[in-house]
Amino acid sequence: MPDPFARPSLAYPAALERLIVAFAALPGIGRRSAERLAFHVLKSSEPEALAFAQAIIDVKKTVRHCQNCWHLSDGALCGVCNDASRDRGLVLVVEQTRDLLALEATGMFKGLYHVLMGRLAPLEGIGPDTLTVARLIERVRDPSTNPGMAPVREVILGLNPTLEGDGTGLYLSEELKTFGVKVSRLARGLPSGSQLEYASKAVLADAIHHRQNTT
Repeated sequence: MPDPFARPSLAYPAALERLIVAFAALPGIGRRSAERLAFHVLKSSEPEALAFAQAIIDVKKTVRHCQNCWHLSDGALCGVCNDASRDRGLVLVVEQTRDLLALEATGMFKGLYHVLMGRLAPLEGIGPDTLTVARLIERVRDPSTNPGMAPVREVILGLNPTLEGDGTGLYLSEELKTFGVKVSRLARGLPSGSQLEYASKAVLADAIHHRQNTT
């Protein structure tokens, strides 16, 4: 089987070839798309190309996970957790940062979030210890670990309406019951098997507004 990244017979300069290979390693980018991107960089002015390179360096050096909710941040806490105007007793649990961003774009939710960094999938070896479940439980159990030392009074399960998402929600509901906290879930205006990040703002806003108790 031919190597898709093999250098063509009329070889590019080594630096350009390395850039093409680097672009081709990105998800959804084939060799031809990688070549177009590489030539775009080549044709850009030096300040533009260097700014692009610096942006990549800055992301790797400065972006981390919020120590409270695991959203992306350039500091110890993300902008949401640092916002004193948010309702810190209300926590919306999502699978990935992309889901958080989709829900935040609705402008409907004024509480905090918790990013699980995935969902339970036993057949794939993904259990509670692989996710940030322990950190969520800690926030509920001990108010001093939540921003503003606010007690969590409600946890909203904003998980994707898939088999794994439903299983994760059921597990979290059972775990949180022992703490006497209210547990609700997003209303099911979301089609089964869909992903939150692809839902429209209107659908997500309705799902937040009409959330339902899990019991």
